[in-house]
Amino acid sequence: MDAKEALKVYFGYDSYKLGQREIIDAILAEKDVLAIMPTGAGKSVCYQVPAMLLPGITIVISPLISLMQDQVKALNGAGIHAGYINSSLTETQISKVYSRTISGAFKILYVAPERLENYGFIDFVSKIDISMVTVDEAHCISQWGQDFRPSYLKIVDFIDSLRKRPVVSAFTATATENVKNDISCVLKLVDPKIVVTGFDRENLYFDVETVKKKDDYVLEYVQKHPNDSGIIYCATRKNVDALYELLSGAGVLAARYHAGMNNEERKGSQNDFIYDRVSVIVATNAFGMGIDKSNVRFVIHYNMPQSMENYYQEAGRAGRDGEPSQCILLFSAQDVMINKFLLEHKDFTDIPDEDIDLIKQRDARRLQVMEGYCKTPGCLRNYILEYFGEKRDEPCDSCGNCHKEYTEIDMTEDAKLVINCVWETKGRYGLNIILGTLLGANRARLKEVGTIKYKTYGALKSRSESELRLLIGQLILDGYLYQTADKYSMIRIGDIEPLKDPNTHILIRTYEGREPEGRPKRRGRKSTDSLTKAGYELFEALRQLRLTIAREEGMPPYIVFNDKTLIDMSVKAPRDKAAMLNVSGVGEAKYEKYGERFIEAVSAFMDEHCEAVTSIKDEDSIW
Repeated sequence: MDAKEALKVYFGYDSYKLGQREIIDAILAEKDVLAIMPTGAGKSVCYQVPAMLLPGITIVISPLISLMQDQVKALNGAGIHAGYINSSLTETQISKVYSRTISGAFKILYVAPERLENYGFIDFVSKIDISMVTVDEAHCISQWGQDFRPSYLKIVDFIDSLRKRPVVSAFTATATENVKNDISCVLKLVDPKIVVTGFDRENLYFDVETVKKKDDYVLEYVQKHPNDSGIIYCATRKNVDALYELLSGAGVLAARYHAGMNNEERKGSQNDFIYDRVSVIVATNAFGMGIDKSNVRFVIHYNMPQSMENYYQEAGRAGRDGEPSQCILLFSAQDVMINKFLLEHKDFTDIPDEDIDLIKQRDARRLQVMEGYCKTPGCLRNYILEYFGEKRDEPCDSCGNCHKEYTEIDMTEDAKLVINCVWETKGRYGLNIILGTLLGANRARLKEVGTIKYKTYGALKSRSESELRLLIGQLILDGYLYQTADKYSMIRIGDIEPLKDPNTHILIRTYEGREPEGRPKRRGRKSTDSLTKAGYELFEALRQLRLTIAREEGMPPYIVFNDKTLIDMSVKAPRDKAAMLNVSGVGEAKYEKYGERFIEAVSAFMDEHCEAVTSIKDEDSIW
């Protein structure tokens, strides 16, 4: 069996996604690999397919128990023998896994990084042939990453201790250049094949809403999307509890998740969400890494996250199946203050003193980047991609900012007055002093520091404060000004050389309104759009069957089949084995387990609706 056959037999796919073939071929050629692929791009398949074809066993190092369990369930369901070792197992159960692995029962074994230092585990690996070590969520190895875990640093010692060095593959969804270099260096990758498929998630629609009543917005949104599964992230436990009570009181099937709950409560909430017993979960950022739920249709951030890395990873939990999904950030100026407070009270236990200032500066810079995202008048998708090193010249036409109506104002001369004001301050003051000075505000503080004597005092009193905030934000984004990364965040002059060119203009957008809900263009078309009314009814019937099977087997519904597979099944309406195996996502093992029941369901529906057409033909489509 070759890789292409394995992809079809085990996973039910006829073709590779972007980057998959390149990665799989490199691993099978026994080359180290570093793959940076967005969430939902099929990272797991990139090491699971080679694991089936390599002679020995593949050890997958994964950070979360829930992720391991779900991955193993999915693999066993696909006919791939896999196991895991973590703290949820008793010593007797772990011994059984060791014995079964030694006897050749497993091709893939998931372990937590902490396990690598266990003497029993070290003795166990000396008795098996390890072909590959795969590091999942590899950004955890970098101190520049948002989820740094010291235990990940032990991975390279583990690899070095093996009698024969295996192929090493590392996978992550979010990695800046610093993080990418860290991963390669710390893991000691040997001449690695580096594959970066891009960070863009075309099916995700990004939006930033500045609203005064966030609770009202969230409640209205959730009530308008009663059949959609979603995650709502809050910065504090207090906000989680309050929002959960609000949604529950309004009849929404919701759960909550934060570190103030005990383990049993958190596990219960997580399972309720994963098993579709509730549609919405309200959580702090303690929830989510390793959650592989494919049908999350929206992620709402009630508060602004502390970094773009955090935001993109959390927002990226939407639409893992490739279906259009929304990522909405609710912004208020208070969010910046909350995050500054949380960062000021960050736990630096076990961090060397010489690193603390560096980390504080890094955190302050990341917070500025996030604030810039919330305030940028430009394309939100491009802002994200540029942060991760992808330069796009054209707006995406598929985000909230691209769909807003705006007026462009030339504020070049105003910009020069702002810079003159900052020059007069000698970089000693922050935003509020600069704004007050330019607006000519009658404040005691301005008199105290002497800015009422500046030439620029009142120079822009004809402008509104909101216009000046937009302008200063744009000047910071363009590098003409910058904010210091200290507690009080002073504004200072950056590179103003380009402004000396008479052809350089500073254009500021002011927004007048927006569409009620952003509608992505063709690239955001839902797969269900190809279904007729009858096709959608069949899809709902198949979803019910999936839920029944999932509850019988005690597993999340998406592990049986994801929504995309059920939609393709509704389009093709298979009534025999050959037709069912032609459905995307139905492999041999899945067919043996579930195929006949789904064929029966399709046949029963089609017999009852003998004239029904389930899908729109291409020529009939408005697209």
